[in-house]
Amino acid sequence: MSQNPAFRQLVTGAIEQYGTSYGSSRNGNVELAVYAEAEAKLARRVGAEAALTLSSGMMAGQVVVQHLRARHTQFVYGPQTHPALWHESTVELPTTSFTDWMAQLPAQLDALPPGPVAILINSVDALRSAYYDFTWIAGLPTGQDITIVVDDSHGLGLLHGGSGIWPELIQKPGIRVLVTASLGKAMGLPGGVIFGDTDRLTALRRTAFFGGCSPIPPAYLAAYCRADEVYQQAYSQLKENIKLAEALLDKTALFSHAKGYPIFYTERDDLYPFLLEHGILAYSFAYPTPQSPANTRLVISAYHTFGDIQKLANALYTYLF
Repeated sequence: MSQNPAFRQLVTGAIEQYGTSYGSSRNGNVELAVYAEAEAKLARRVGAEAALTLSSGMMAGQVVVQHLRARHTQFVYGPQTHPALWHESTVELPTTSFTDWMAQLPAQLDALPPGPVAILINSVDALRSAYYDFTWIAGLPTGQDITIVVDDSHGLGLLHGGSGIWPELIQKPGIRVLVTASLGKAMGLPGGVIFGDTDRLTALRRTAFFGGCSPIPPAYLAAYCRADEVYQQAYSQLKENIKLAEALLDKTALFSHAKGYPIFYTERDDLYPFLLEHGILAYSFAYPTPQSPANTRLVISAYHTFGDIQKLANALYTYLF
């Protein structure tokens, strides 16, 4: 979306009204109505009761995690959970597959001492392009104080017609669900968001973490509120681009790919310099730290043309043959 001409025009017009930034606290005595309008619209988009926007996806995660930490919550992490949801600067993440982690989760919860528990996970494996199964939520015990926190930075705007992971998260009595996300990926907005129930989001808004941070620039939220048609057109174009990429790239057997998702992961890191020589820039870098293994991916966007995707496929065929 960030390169979409129609969306950029909406942002430019909104900047004329709101300026380039808004440095005040959201809890100050001056309130801009566009925040409540955009948050209500975002909540409707995913099907959540409420939404709260922040300056980044990292801040969204940390507002939630530090709130839970203040309640002396015990943290249970899923594989590859994004650092936005870490309660310390470093945490020990499971090295098992997501399937094995799901199987081990009931025993892990049983072994915990009494007290509130938070299960923190990503909505999708965006590094290796794989979907996660969330049916395990139905089997969680209702006698424990459990909060599920899902980072949907790589699902919001993509999964379930753009609603993200929320429709998959079973709403079970006694289990509280919160979703955090960067808005800077598919949504093209420089900020973050939290989805959940009104009571919990009201409590989060009262924290120093929320009150002390500057908000997302209001011009972008104003543009979002006016961009329904632009988002729909871009989403439709993205789906067509993904279909073409799947038709051309899947037969190379070079990639792991979740059907319908715009990421194609490969263990062939030598693809990066090869494609670069052919005028194609792929993602390939250590993540999330410089010590992490390299991760080489192709990311399809709505901004790509069919010609771009065909050029990519031709280069891959040259690489193979």
